Amino acid sequence: MAKGSTRLVRYVVFAVFTLTSAFSFQALALFYFVSNSKYNGVTVHPGDFKGRWDNSQSQDRAPTDQEQEAPLRSGSDSTAGDTSGDSSEYYPKDREEWGVTSKARIAEMGKQFPLAMNPNDPGWDNLMSTAPGPRMNATFVTLARNSDVYDIAKSIRQVEDRFNRRYNYDWVFLNDKPFDDTFKKVTSSLASGKTHYGLIPKEHWSYPEWIDRDRAKKVREDMKARKIIYGDSVSYRHMCRYESGFFFRHPLMLNYEYYWRVEPSIELFCDVHYDPFRVLVEEDKKYSFVLSLYEYGETIKTLWDSTKKFMKNHPEHIAPDNSLEFLSDDDGETYNNCHFWSNFEIGSLDWLRSKSYIDFFESLDKDGGFFYERWGDAPVHSIAAGLLLKKDEIKFFNDIAYYHVPFTHCPTGEQTRLDLRCHCNPKDNFDWKTYSCTSRYFDLNGLKKPEGHDSEHK
Repeated sequence: MAKGSTRLVRYVVFAVFTLTSAFSFQALALFYFVSNSKYNGVTVHPGDFKGRWDNSQSQDRAPTDQEQEAPLRSGSDSTAGDTSGDSSEYYPKDREEWGVTSKARIAEMGKQFPLAMNPNDPGWDNLMSTAPGPRMNATFVTLARNSDVYDIAKSIRQVEDRFNRRYNYDWVFLNDKPFDDTFKKVTSSLASGKTHYGLIPKEHWSYPEWIDRDRAKKVREDMKARKIIYGDSVSYRHMCRYESGFFFRHPLMLNYEYYWRVEPSIELFCDVHYDPFRVLVEEDKKYSFVLSLYEYGETIKTLWDSTKKFMKNHPEHIAPDNSLEFLSDDDGETYNNCHFWSNFEIGSLDWLRSKSYIDFFESLDKDGGFFYERWGDAPVHSIAAGLLLKKDEIKFFNDIAYYHVPFTHCPTGEQTRLDLRCHCNPKDNFDWKTYSCTSRYFDLNGLKKPEGHDSEHK
């Protein structure tokens, strides 16, 4: 991004992996755009998630101490003023107010309204009307600035046309500055669900007290001299730290149990015939992805050292039958840099708010690598999912076709693409390339790769 640009942050990481042997020499260049948003400042006080304040709708400021003690309110539109509600529970006592049901009722209603997972299932062609069946306690979430309005408008249109116009899930927008009227009007006009606008508190977007700012500055200067992309960016570091440890703690997000992260200027290439949130609930999944690849090693030199320290200090949090083999080729001694690309993720907010994840994040945060190096939220989320979740709690969505510059996930299998009315070029599919980690995920979980993957392996 040119100096002084007001557009969203994107960066390119050029990484070269060289493998030599008697028979081969391979060099790989990864053009890796990791983030869409630039901010200038985040720290978070861990806080008690049982504080019940709702700053939904057009709230553009951080909650006051009095408001943080106010009870949670369910249901709101995009234009009403500041409100507080009438329930002191973590979620509304009567979730039917949200169209949200308990897992028991979801299972019961699921028998009456089965998901249309393939063309032979009832309701597969019902793409023009509201989908029947239960809704999950879920939302889309976007970190954006006012200047991102038309880039995120494109994303909303994609999500609505391919999925949400039938399900009408809410959308939460977060910003470190107040959203302006144009942003609110454009986004609320496009979303079929309720839209909510939240301000990130300054104390969540600044240096924590234990960071040596002079040391952090010297690191940035050194990275700039070595031409490490965004190595000199303060705002990028704050953004990665916020996505790693804080977005799920925002008062607006406390209203929900599941989230779908959406970035500006993404594309969804295919129809989504079913509810991915419900799939996660019914299959008891906690995290999902569509793209995976290798992180740029120069930005995370000590991340695995911090991870190993956490594992030693908190063995109680390490899940049995975890995905360590996805992350490491030597039984945890070193990190192979594989990670899920977190600009797309659908997952459990309850998991992110769990003691295991909070302990993991706070352990990393104390080590200072977000500022003394340039740790990204993608490897942080991925390592956490790989160690703290059982491997069968992570899901790959082959049929959610997705693009975020420069990588494409185009569903493998010609008939699948035709059934889903996809408009992506299968030659652009990243899944089975040498520098993707998706094959590793399939092998670890003993999953059969989609028909046609061999022809896409280059």
